[in-house]
Amino acid sequence: MFDDFSKRSKAIRAALDLAEQRGWRDVTLLDIAQAAGISLSDLRREFTSKNDIIHAFQQEVDAEVLAKARPTVETQSPRDRLFDIIMTRFELMTPYKGGLRRISAYLCCRPGEAATVLCSSLASQYWMLAGAGAKLDGPGGALRVTGLAGIYAKVFQVWLDDPSPSLDKTMAALDKRLTKGERCLSGLETACEDLCRFACGFLPRGWRRRETEAPQPPATPEASPTPAPSM
Repeated sequence: MFDDFSKRSKAIRAALDLAEQRGWRDVTLLDIAQAAGISLSDLRREFTSKNDIIHAFQQEVDAEVLAKARPTVETQSPRDRLFDIIMTRFELMTPYKGGLRRISAYLCCRPGEAATVLCSSLASQYWMLAGAGAKLDGPGGALRVTGLAGIYAKVFQVWLDDPSPSLDKTMAALDKRLTKGERCLSGLETACEDLCRFACGFLPRGWRRRETEAPQPPATPEASPTPAPSM
């Protein structure tokens, strides 16, 4: 997932290794630069802050997950594809679990700093849903992204404490929460559709008629004589 030559990859790996060894609070940007074997100015060219390194890690994982995603098969539901994609994500992050555990423990007690990671976390959910072939347009798309973010956050904590190589506890937790989330989302979408139909009932009749009537094509003007060509 990370190459051995780019300064960006070296810095991300160094940051996660130091987080596992010392805890995220005690890791400085200078520590990361020195551990990665790059200058602090080079680190600044790649990142804006420590949390930006976390964003970069999430983006690298996103790209690798999508690269490893299996081609969509008609017989497989988006829910099952999403399950496979999320489990692939956990497998890719396994070598960095120690550092991620300590970063997670640090951020959970500091909501202000955790909020800076929220946008990239939601972006990760968006791309995982896109890889699964889920519909992401309209209000339903926003519900799916936020709903998956809540599911993923819970299962992520299970994964951090799952010691088995086969990740049995993680798979069981993900399957259970995806099933529950699917039922909740279906109920919410039905409620939204019912609310829209209810609201439309209060529109003036003229508005409803204009919306349902097919637009009439504009009248075609009479053709004017073609002018004679200039000589």
